[in-house]
Amino acid sequence: MFENKMIDRIEKMLDSAMNGEFRESDYDESKLSRLETKWKKYLTTSQMAKNQLDATKKNLESLISDISHQTKTPMSNLKLYSELLSERLDSREDTTDDDRKLIVELRSQTDKLDFLINSLTKMSRLESNIIEVKPVNAEVVSFVQAVVDSMKVRAEIKNITLFFNGDYLSVDKDFGKSACFDPKWTREALSNLIDNAIKYSPDGSTVTVSIIPYEMYVAVSVKDEGVGVKEEEYTRIFDRFYRSDMVSDKEGVGLGLYLAREILQKENGYIKVKSEHGKGSEFIMYLWRG
Repeated sequence: MFENKMIDRIEKMLDSAMNGEFRESDYDESKLSRLETKWKKYLTTSQMAKNQLDATKKNLESLISDISHQTKTPMSNLKLYSELLSERLDSREDTTDDDRKLIVELRSQTDKLDFLINSLTKMSRLESNIIEVKPVNAEVVSFVQAVVDSMKVRAEIKNITLFFNGDYLSVDKDFGKSACFDPKWTREALSNLIDNAIKYSPDGSTVTVSIIPYEMYVAVSVKDEGVGVKEEEYTRIFDRFYRSDMVSDKEGVGLGLYLAREILQKENGYIKVKSEHGKGSEFIMYLWRG
């Protein structure tokens, strides 16, 4: 009888802890067995750790918001001043080619800094679950088409053909038509893949985006004709800030693939790479069909 009561009390403690309702004051230690007392102390410590974690998360959220807010105005000013300086140089007759190169470099470095700050903010918010990825059932073809269209100007600047093979559906036209994903964050992931494909491909080449339906997933493939990925780097390229020696001369901070992987994992999807060194790469994101 005593053991049953003890088990019932321990079970009640655990239920309270799992529901976030455990309070040390609810249990009088003088009436508890040694085993129950140990459970009480363990759960009390766990509750304190949870409270401290929640407080840390709130402080982190506040810090990230402050950083994002405080850097927005300086970055806007830097861009504005560089434009004004460029206009002044263009209006002067004694402006040299070196002067113009300096202003172009200033713009470039400002854009890099802006990109880095935005990427770090997104990464921090994702990792700390400040921003949640909320998958919904959505149509895939129109979503991918919109992302591809938004990247075409960037491709044209490098004289790269960005081709979307949207005619993928099987005989059953409803099969694989939709998947469960967060359109906003998945757009971020797919844009990163296409941006990398354009960035690391030679001028005049082709980047092909395709959709392949499977039983449990809808796959979105981004295939390029660039430098490729060494087999030993297949897993490392998804690490934060990792950049291969082969592309060290290109723009980037090594966060695009990491963010893409984190986003897809949070919506029950995943990403994989197929590549042959020197013969291009294919990055495939799998969207869960739900």
